[in-house]
Amino acid sequence: MIHTDYVLDAKGLACPMPIVKTRKAMKDLQTGEVLEVQATDKGSTADLQAWAKSSGHLYLGTDAEGETLRHYLKKDGLSEVEETIEIPEISLSSFQELLKESSLTILDVREEQEFRDAHIPGALHIPLGDVETRAQELPKNETIYLICHSGRRSAIAGNILAKAGYENLYNIVPGMRDYNGKTTSL
Repeated sequence: MIHTDYVLDAKGLACPMPIVKTRKAMKDLQTGEVLEVQATDKGSTADLQAWAKSSGHLYLGTDAEGETLRHYLKKDGLSEVEETIEIPEISLSSFQELLKESSLTILDVREEQEFRDAHIPGALHIPLGDVETRAQELPKNETIYLICHSGRRSAIAGNILAKAGYENLYNIVPGMRDYNGKTTSL
């Protein structure tokens, strides 16, 4: 059992709200204190792991209790913050117009169940937590449009890919939350 100094209830909240609330709660903690984030969003595991890594905090792990995921993060647990590379954003409406005109390389970084429920036909699927280890599966010579539920996870994935040498990346904002085009499911 991990000793926690503060518990944050983010149950029932969808991306990006668990990260937004976690960022705010971390500001109130002292260096070395541990935050427990209780969430029901299955994507919160990958989200919080990536956020902790990019913000200089230490992700200690996750326990599951029924539908509730308990994430543990230690404030300022890393010696240095990684550089963040911002990738350009494209509005969902502009992306949907491009999609009508030609075939695009689309990377969906949502969790498996989210992708299974509904995704853009032809989209590649690599969950955010796997992007770093599976980046080589993506074509470096093509423009890649990244999508998630809201634009938060896809921004993190874009940062990871940019650090791996991918140059033609666009983050679709707001993402599948507001997407009203054709979808398919598995």
